[in-house]
Amino acid sequence: MLRSTAVFSAMTLLSRLAGFARDMLQATLFGTGGAMSAFIVAYRVPNFLRRVFAEGSMAMAFVPVLNEIKERGDKAALKSFIDHMAGALCAVVLVVCALGMLAAPLVARLFAPGWAGEPELLAQTAQMLRVTFPYLLFISMMSLAASILNSHGRFALPAFTPVLHNLTMIAAMLWLAPRFDVPPQGLAWGVLVAGVLQLVLLWGALGRLGLRPRLRPGFNHAEVRKVARLMLPTLFSSSVAQINLIVGTAFASLLAAGSVDWLYYSDRLIEFPLGLFGVALGTVILPHLSRRHAAADAEGYNASLDWGLRMALLAGVPAGLGLLLLAEPITATVYNYGQFSAFDTRMAAMSLSAMSLGVPAFMLSKVLAPAFFSRQDTRTPMRAAIWTVAANVALTVAIVTPLWRGDVEGGHAGIALATALAGMVNAALLWRVLRRSGLYRPQPGWGRFALRLLAACVAMAAVVLAARGWIGEWTGIGGASLRVAWLLLVIALGAASYGLVLLALGLRPRDLRH
Repeated sequence: MLRSTAVFSAMTLLSRLAGFARDMLQATLFGTGGAMSAFIVAYRVPNFLRRVFAEGSMAMAFVPVLNEIKERGDKAALKSFIDHMAGALCAVVLVVCALGMLAAPLVARLFAPGWAGEPELLAQTAQMLRVTFPYLLFISMMSLAASILNSHGRFALPAFTPVLHNLTMIAAMLWLAPRFDVPPQGLAWGVLVAGVLQLVLLWGALGRLGLRPRLRPGFNHAEVRKVARLMLPTLFSSSVAQINLIVGTAFASLLAAGSVDWLYYSDRLIEFPLGLFGVALGTVILPHLSRRHAAADAEGYNASLDWGLRMALLAGVPAGLGLLLLAEPITATVYNYGQFSAFDTRMAAMSLSAMSLGVPAFMLSKVLAPAFFSRQDTRTPMRAAIWTVAANVALTVAIVTPLWRGDVEGGHAGIALATALAGMVNAALLWRVLRRSGLYRPQPGWGRFALRLLAACVAMAAVVLAARGWIGEWTGIGGASLRVAWLLLVIALGAASYGLVLLALGLRPRDLRH
């Protein structure tokens, strides 16, 4: 499991580095506000639905059923299930894409209510939505292919596909966007092309396994109907983070111009550790837990879950702390060029600081949710998700309303804080149910593990703060290369101090193996 996680993380690291290059270029060329805000909304809507139909709901319901058929060793049944599942998914998503394109103006008003008085901005959003909605079809089919490959132990290629997405977006910024009167429209077309290329890459990989689907709409197929039953509750639970982001985007559209962009850019930075560690852990642990459950191996299931939780904290706590301590240096290094001003940098750093508090909880949820999905229990995460979204809306209203009415600068940071607190609620609810039901029993050594983690984080914080104080004001450092060099040095010093303290307190690499 550690080896598989490392492979996935290595590919994801390439993706995130390409993503940073893409974000730096995007911020430099297009800045914030106006048509760029319209593109962000048009990009977020299909990405939200992508988590519902692809990486989230569908994968969580599909993988356990796929592994159940694999355990029986019936290859013909496995191929039949994949064919009918692919046909059914394609048919449903086609309908959703068509409806989304037809109702694009309504969707734009729904997800950006604060732009009701700016018809030109809403029109641009609707126009871009008609381009980005078909991306949902290609990325959903790609995610089905990725789930099949992951279930067969092929983690590297699916983890590489976001690199292709980011490189395509960079090409769209440099070559396509300048050819449009409204340059961000070129980015919308780049999203669509990226989806096509990602699907082509993984579809070929399925052929090498002999599992390339023949599209057969199989709504009456027994296993497809089982996936559909399991999916219904997961439609909500698996996309709780995206729902919270959409809620935040809607509230941000009511605030100062640029608020949607600042939240988007800070969320992109939060996605770095989540993709590198959290998504990797969740992707690797789901098929493993589902196999343990299918084999009635309760002890193996419990040990795997315990390992996943420790790994999530070992990565999530220092990642969240590092983002909090280095919010402005990271934001300035990645974004503060060209059209992205020093003011934009400060605003994005504020929301990054607030959202970083939720990173450990977001990471834990990536392990806790698969613990239920692997058992084909989709109702418990759904109930937790309902409470989480309700908490997010209530917290957003409570925190942001006074800032909005008082015209306080940085109201968008209140949205980020509400998102972080809601993430903690979600993780706490899932953990509580696992403990109360007896599905999870902590293995020995958690007290020693917690003390080691705390001491290492204190050492890391001291080193990072000392280094940052010695370097001084980050926005005053001239040139991207110099900023990157200083930032990498500070991160390396912090990581080294964290690792050395863990080693000094007795944690060894062999302890990380499952």
